[in-house]
Amino acid sequence: MEIEKKFRVKHLPEALETYEKKVIEQGYLCSNPIVRIRKSNEEYILTYKSKFGIDKELSKLARVCNEVEVPLTDTGYEHLKQKVDNKLVRKDRYIIPLENGLKAELDIFKDHLEGLTIVEVEFQDEEAIHAFVAPEWFGEEVSQDKRFSNNYLSGIDNWVE
Repeated sequence: MEIEKKFRVKHLPEALETYEKKVIEQGYLCSNPIVRIRKSNEEYILTYKSKFGIDKELSKLARVCNEVEVPLTDTGYEHLKQKVDNKLVRKDRYIIPLENGLKAELDIFKDHLEGLTIVEVEFQDEEAIHAFVAPEWFGEEVSQDKRFSNNYLSGIDNWVE
């Protein structure tokens, strides 16, 4: 199960270049349930996400879904890439350590989403959600706003504030 909160970004954290960076390209083959392909640096992944059987109360606190990831070959990825709906989403992701063993995944979008920057934090359980205090560089929480889901973003022409 994936439990995450998503935020806009007020400003980028200092020394961004010192953090682990992933260059990501992803596309969506299906929207309900979500079936996604992703290239992350030289790793290829097929992901299935579903809200079936998710705790409704927990879903009020964060974005929650059942998630299964399986590896793909580069050939399999390239084959499926020809079948994606909408546009590919391209972004640079920085992995930034936070307190209590959490990590911020800071996404700086490219191409048709240029200008959009979002940060996500994944949690193990409801207790961790309640204990979380967002760093000062985090902006407005947008966990429940579908306009900030990558699946939705793949279908728009250009990011406009």
